[in-house]
Amino acid sequence: MISQSNDVSWDAVASFHGHVCPGLVTGYRVAVAARDRLGLTRSEDEELVAIVENNSCAVDAIQVVLGCTFGKGNLLFKDHGKHVYTFHRRDRNGPAIRIRVRRLDLPEGLSREERVRAMLDAPEDQMLSITEVDAPPPAPARIEPSRTCARCGEEAMESRLRLHQGELLCLPCWRAETGETSR
Repeated sequence: MISQSNDVSWDAVASFHGHVCPGLVTGYRVAVAARDRLGLTRSEDEELVAIVENNSCAVDAIQVVLGCTFGKGNLLFKDHGKHVYTFHRRDRNGPAIRIRVRRLDLPEGLSREERVRAMLDAPEDQMLSITEVDAPPPAPARIEPSRTCARCGEEAMESRLRLHQGELLCLPCWRAETGETSR
């Protein structure tokens, strides 16, 4: 069984998420491995950055165990649909780590509870592939001024506004006006 140190227990992760499922176990195992490899406790600010390549249940565990959140700007989402997670520690000049989740060879017909238990108990090297990545950490989160959209009247970050026919528009209004689907 993996360690439950640093005051973040499996029960706390399950309580935050709302239920127990294999995806949550995946994130818990990834988060604990990252914490242990990087020698961290829960991130209070932006000293740890997590780049997640999916928006699954696993990400909730990363938020709880590691303290990486969208609000603090140290949880970055890349919509690749992969159980791959990269962690950068900003307070030291070392490599980042990339954790890829391996498919466990579990027997067919296991109940959800049995699958969860097997995943919690599996040796780390059977479940996770951990490699060092020589890449700089992402820039710290920027606090930007907000401006009012000329169409809907809602505030948006200045860098996300687009100029259209002399007016500043938020992205949804700009897309509606121009028919653009990107940017």
